[in-house]
Amino acid sequence: MIARAESSSHISAATREQISYIKQMLAELSQVARTEQAELLVYLLEMAFTEAGDILTGRSASVSHQVKRNETGRMSV
Repeated sequence: MIARAESSSHISAATREQISYIKQMLAELSQVARTEQAELLVYLLEMAFTEAGDILTGRSASVSHQVKRNETGRMSV
C-alpha cells in the first residue's frame, strides 16, 4: 500500500480534485443508465469509474504520461 501512496503523489491536488469529481459524476450517470436499462452505457461508465479510481490510487499511468492523442476523435462539449 505504501507504493500506491507514493506513486499517486505525482498528481497535483487540482488534478486529484478533478478526477474525484469525474468519478462522482460517473457514478451518478451509471445509476441513470442502469435505470434506463442501457447496459452498454452502464458497462462503459463503470469502466471509466474504475479507471478514475485507479488514477487516484496510482494504479494507472493515464495522468502521469502525457500521450499525444488524436484530437478529432474527441467528443465536443
